[in-house]
Amino acid sequence: MPVMLAAAVDYSTILLSLFIILAAAKIMAEIFERLKQPAVVGEILAGVIIGPSLLGWVEPTELIGIIAEVGVIFLLFMVGLETKPQDILRVGKRAFLVGTLGVIFPFIAGYGIAMWWDGSFVEAMFIGAALVATSVGITARVLGSLGLLDRETSRIILGAAVIDDVLGLIILSVVSGIGRGGVDLTAVAKTAGLAITFTVVVGLLGSRLFNRLGPRIENLKSGNSLFTFGLILCLGLSVLSMYFGVAAIIGAFLAGMALAETTEGNHKVHQLTSGVTEFLVPFFLVNIGMQLNLSVFKDADVVVLAIIITVAAVTTKFIGGGLGVLGMSKREIAQVGVGMIPRGEVGIVVAQIGLGMAVISQQFFASVLFMAVATTLIAPPLIKIFFAEDKDNDGIMDEFEERDVSEEYSRIG
Repeated sequence: MPVMLAAAVDYSTILLSLFIILAAAKIMAEIFERLKQPAVVGEILAGVIIGPSLLGWVEPTELIGIIAEVGVIFLLFMVGLETKPQDILRVGKRAFLVGTLGVIFPFIAGYGIAMWWDGSFVEAMFIGAALVATSVGITARVLGSLGLLDRETSRIILGAAVIDDVLGLIILSVVSGIGRGGVDLTAVAKTAGLAITFTVVVGLLGSRLFNRLGPRIENLKSGNSLFTFGLILCLGLSVLSMYFGVAAIIGAFLAGMALAETTEGNHKVHQLTSGVTEFLVPFFLVNIGMQLNLSVFKDADVVVLAIIITVAAVTTKFIGGGLGVLGMSKREIAQVGVGMIPRGEVGIVVAQIGLGMAVISQQFFASVLFMAVATTLIAPPLIKIFFAEDKDNDGIMDEFEERDVSEEYSRIG
């Protein structure tokens, strides 16, 4: 078996590809940080540069895709570690409205554009479905780098993204059924029921269970036992979530959330998780950039369609997300709106399913691919702009607190 494996896999090529991806991602991230722009944008553009579109140094292979998926799984696990279940429950109503409206508006817009562009009914359904789900990995990456995951608006975005995923799953099940020639309503209902049950049960009961188990796990003889258990739980719930019809990243997020209170104050667990995440996440971001093939945009019609779909994708998510939190301040409404914009790998996957079933044209596929990458590039700078004031206020408050403490010490001295 080892001999056959060695013959089938060129390890030197694989290692060279991984080296190029990681080096390019970190170089571009550093450049964009120095330009005071989100590192995420630089890492995605690194994929465009080294991928088939420009230099052609790396091809988006199945192996790279798998590493990319593992990367976003660990990203959401880390986000979960910093999100307590009660924090999500506090914003549950608003998150539900944001998630629901953020599905309805984009779907209607995508369907309408495709029909207006002389697409078939099935094509229109797939384009609508491709505009639905938010790529929470991109938003989480930016908010995490800014240290803003504890904000109420951040928790609303995370909660809405989970709801988005469940609703998007139901829509994709229906649309795929239509593409095959019929919809099995029983199967759709079963999938939806299992997905909702899994998410609710793990989200509500997970933290209670692991709060009790935490001390016992920490007393195990193996080194870094809590971190090791966290990794096992992350991968285990990721697999389980897929069996229940939910994206693996939701299982990873729920795993982190279940351990959030147990690991609170345990800096070593967070530090080790951060190290794994920093290594793997660039592959996820670069892989998104590599999916974009610029050659398809030689056709002016494709360019026009891609721009129309992208504008619709941005505005409908912004409006849908904003309407879900009416009553909050204008800045907070804008924060939620921009946080829901990126589609990332989600839109790409839906388009690939439609293309694989031969129910959407190359023109629509290329346009959705452009939209997925464009919204992923557009969102991070907007998130940084609209959350910047909060970050600045944090810095001012920290400065005042430090000044008060130092003055108190001086007075005592």
